[in-house]
Amino acid sequence: MASKTFAIGLVRVTPPLVLALDVGSTASRGSLFDATARPIRPRSKTLHAFTTAADGTSIIDPDQVVDEVTGLITELVDLAGDLPIAGVALDTFASSLVGVDASGAAITPCFNYNDNRCADEVAGLRAEVDEDEIQARTGCRFHASYLPARLRWLARDLPQQWQAVARWMSLGEYVQLRLLGDTAAGTSTAAWSGLLNRRTGQWDDRVLALSGLGEAKLSPVADPDQGLRPAPGSIARRLWPGLRKAHWFPPIGDGYAATRGVGAGSGSLVISLSTSGAMRLLVDDPIGGAGLELPGGLWSYRVDAEHSLVGGAVNDVGRATAWLMRELNLPDEDTVAAQLHEPPSRITPLVLPFFTGERSTGWVGTARATLHRVDFSTSALELYRGVLEGIVWSFQRITDQLLLLKPDITGARVGGRVASEAPGLLTVLADGLTLGLTPVTIKRSTLQGNAYIALDVLAPDVPRAEVQTGEPLRPDPVNAKFYDARQLLLDELYAAVVSGQPVG
Repeated sequence: MASKTFAIGLVRVTPPLVLALDVGSTASRGSLFDATARPIRPRSKTLHAFTTAADGTSIIDPDQVVDEVTGLITELVDLAGDLPIAGVALDTFASSLVGVDASGAAITPCFNYNDNRCADEVAGLRAEVDEDEIQARTGCRFHASYLPARLRWLARDLPQQWQAVARWMSLGEYVQLRLLGDTAAGTSTAAWSGLLNRRTGQWDDRVLALSGLGEAKLSPVADPDQGLRPAPGSIARRLWPGLRKAHWFPPIGDGYAATRGVGAGSGSLVISLSTSGAMRLLVDDPIGGAGLELPGGLWSYRVDAEHSLVGGAVNDVGRATAWLMRELNLPDEDTVAAQLHEPPSRITPLVLPFFTGERSTGWVGTARATLHRVDFSTSALELYRGVLEGIVWSFQRITDQLLLLKPDITGARVGGRVASEAPGLLTVLADGLTLGLTPVTIKRSTLQGNAYIALDVLAPDVPRAEVQTGEPLRPDPVNAKFYDARQLLLDELYAAVVSGQPVG
């Protein structure tokens, strides 16, 4: 349950204030934070949804998001009253892509991370280039969620739009361009695109050439300490004169914000359970250093000149549980939770939970969910548990590769709405991963992390409030042994169905 005491009212603030914004898969959200990083009540939210289609389309209207963010800023500026706001920080889902014309107006929709219409281009890139070399340069494999394949697909399938676009940018960059008249790509946003050189922190010439793109069609890359200011005549100057001198932070990826938001420091493992999911380690990785040698199933995203995020992602967590709740005739929440606290069973179906494709560790964007060992006796509860066990198996594959980099991992902090929305999930997760878990009980850890990152620049010497956590979970050795064997069965199913290899 989320903490009711972490947030504060305006009378208790320690200046300066930060206005933090998060554009997620289901909503745009905003909150004020004081210098200790405590959220100020109330928060603001505007719901939205991606437009999807059976051909793999996943888009959103970028100008709709601009309007949402404009409304949120106005509400929060009004809430602050006479209290000065020193910074405005924005994160968005990653990756995203918007094409604009010479005037800065969007002439494409915003293509989202799970739009997989460029899957054929992924196969073409893998046939054309040494993927290990590209991962060494950018920290990213070839995948439909990254921009090299998407840009090639756009040039091939939408040539008129491709020719008309003056600049390509992330959704966050576009929002800032419309509001400020200026923009930059935050380092973490640029890294998530698959176009950034992780050694230099700048756009990678080799990958830009593969993508058919010149650097002039991209924004400059900026670390969090490199702020923007509203240009004369901009919307921001007209609507919010009090923000004229604020530090407008370059937009960052939501994964970086979520990692910082659960209170994790360098070397701490974080699990995020939201619409999608991820496991991440924030690591020391100074530009010009040797860098990490990555296992093939992981990514590494530079977030600033000194640090990178290493880990893996799972496309479908909250998206999968939402499908289960919508389509299955499940009993009440308490009954579902009780079933998940029961010992695991061999009659639970085996599920590969790739409802919108696989990212880590196999990078098969065209993969789809597979239900195995389902018969007339399979109940809705058993199918529900099978999907959750499949999600845990996906995280286990990431854990195995992270242990190659950091063998002393024994626990993780867990954040994200699905941790509380899917009853019993954390019990299965602790047993399946054989890790101790510490649930973070605050709401909106992504907004929280956005504030932490901003305050590192604005108020580095002010002590931060610690996020509140729930009762730690420890793995049950008997259940953990069962899941070790079960995960081998899922590995065999994956090899047969996704990799096309016969089960040995």
